[in-house]
Amino acid sequence: MPKGSGGAAGNIGNAGNDRLAATGRRGVLMLGAVAASSVVTIRPALASTAASVLNCKIPIPDPADSGKYIARDGKLVAAGTDGAFRPPSRPVTGDEAKKMINGQSPPGFDPNAREAYVNYIRRLQHGTSGFTCYASLQMPGR
Repeated sequence: MPKGSGGAAGNIGNAGNDRLAATGRRGVLMLGAVAASSVVTIRPALASTAASVLNCKIPIPDPADSGKYIARDGKLVAAGTDGAFRPPSRPVTGDEAKKMINGQSPPGFDPNAREAYVNYIRRLQHGTSGFTCYASLQMPGR
């Protein structure tokens, strides 16, 4: 075969491989950029979620049961029942609920009522005000 015969065809073949390799590298770089931006986007969202969980509210008792007291076992009873506790003056935040569950009494809450409030919170059912907040506190890492 004479020198240079097929040189153009050989170059076209190499050019195709080069183009394919460049496309592959470009694809990998684009995937890397997408992955990096996802991490940058997801991390603040997770931090925001954690913060919102700690700021969520749990009314004690549910507004539908306002005026009732909380017995030590967390059940709602008539106001003035012996051994029952007056509900807190405002909803409990997720952070305060977490502290109560861990045995602490946040400022502004009757330390004697902590156990009753925790038992009330643990008894929350789906559809009750504060249930989603409590369920979020139960997620691992919270």
